[in-house]
Amino acid sequence: MVILSVTGLFRTLLILVGVFVLVRFIGNLMIAKRNIDEHEKLRKQQRESEELVEQSLKNVGKTSISKIERSKNNSSDYTEFEEVEDK
Repeated sequence: MVILSVTGLFRTLLILVGVFVLVRFIGNLMIAKRNIDEHEKLRKQQRESEELVEQSLKNVGKTSISKIERSKNNSSDYTEFEEVEDK
């Protein structure tokens, strides 16, 4: 027959509570890191979009001509149509 001691039971409960608190703390740290990373990513995207807006405002009214390479110009890009006569 096994006799349980009060101190052993108390120690086991204390260990379980300590592990639970530790896991919650680590989870909160991971959530905080994810939030910080997302915030930095959003700030970077916002900076890039602001730079694009500034660049487009500088180039308002300007015309630029870009050369199309032959490799990009493919004959399959164009569709031929035939006229159908009604009878």
